[in-house]
Amino acid sequence: MTTSPHRTQAGKIIDTNRLDQVVADARRARDERERGYREQALKLYPWVCGCCGRSFNHANLRELTVHHRDHNHDNNPSDGSNWELLCLYCHDNEHQRYEEHIAAGGKGAGQESGSQTIHRPFEGLDALLKGEK
Repeated sequence: MTTSPHRTQAGKIIDTNRLDQVVADARRARDERERGYREQALKLYPWVCGCCGRSFNHANLRELTVHHRDHNHDNNPSDGSNWELLCLYCHDNEHQRYEEHIAAGGKGAGQESGSQTIHRPFEGLDALLKGEK
């Protein structure tokens, strides 16, 4: 479908075909980037939400997302150190908490402070699996 250029209220002509192409390219680049680190994270980590502990299988794997701990979606080290797997609900909650933190004057991504809380959802898992305390 071909669209014709539209005029804004100011009389400028907007090339909607060019705009559609830019949006499509941006979405494609985002999808390719996500596919890359998502596949890596799913190979590195167990298919369990790092927050609520919900388990996933092939039937519901689409509900398991990759969360960037530093909230920088371009920071994708191959060792997975900036990723954690979260279900859709916990992922949304984590981003909501982050937005509230920023709105309250907290430091954002790339503005590290001296003290940092590090969530380790699988800390001690190896001892539990071996039957140790």
